[in-house]
Amino acid sequence: MNMSDLFVDTMLSTLHDVLPIVVVLLGFQLLVLRQPIPHLWSVIRGFVYVLLGLALFLMGLKEAIFPLGKMMAMQLTDPHFLYGAAATIPEIIRWQDYAWVYIFAFAIGMATTLAEPALIAVGIKAQQVSGGAISALGLRIAVSLGVAVGVSIGCFRIVTGTDLWLYVMAAYVVVIIQTRFAPRMIIPLAYDSGGVTTSTITVPLLAALGLGLASTIPGRSPLIDGFGLIAFASVFPIMSVMGYAQLSQKIGKSQQIKEADNAL
Repeated sequence: MNMSDLFVDTMLSTLHDVLPIVVVLLGFQLLVLRQPIPHLWSVIRGFVYVLLGLALFLMGLKEAIFPLGKMMAMQLTDPHFLYGAAATIPEIIRWQDYAWVYIFAFAIGMATTLAEPALIAVGIKAQQVSGGAISALGLRIAVSLGVAVGVSIGCFRIVTGTDLWLYVMAAYVVVIIQTRFAPRMIIPLAYDSGGVTTSTITVPLLAALGLGLASTIPGRSPLIDGFGLIAFASVFPIMSVMGYAQLSQKIGKSQQIKEADNAL
């Protein structure tokens, strides 16, 4: 399929996916609220921009991002890369031999989350609503670190072949404990931050990375072991955001105590 045919096909598919959203919005505006659509031409122009942007983005995912993520996973787990062309390949998989996989997982988790449009939007809104008490950049960095650590641990799970539920249960136990002690203001935002990470940029790359690892590591099943990275990318940002809030609160109290001591 050439590029023009791919664009038309993707555009039609995107229109099919977006159309129900438009129908719901217009239906409520015209039939329930019984109000005209304000700035109609601006809305139409924005809708066209959304279609074009989504179509081009999906083309980029299909043609470059998804294949690149899978290719990187395959190259990083290639025995010649891990052990050298003349080295003896061990019969038993050693998790420490895949250090570059964990480093790549950390870096790609950090980079994709920082570029996630949904997280950027949530960060801006959180900063506006909180009056600057929550920094948009600080929130993005905290969420990105959580995703990076989570994806690295997820790759470790794929390499070792351990059960997913052990990691998920342990992670949510930590989340529950943190929820008890974290500032109330940050708790809902922290839980929402876990959801916005699993969006347009992060999901395709993590899916490609997980499937690529499970396909190339001996004894691993793409169906059983290849999925699960997105779960790690959802729960670990909750921990990192609440941890960020707790640390900020502790630093703020320490500064207040110092200022009080200086005043005396």
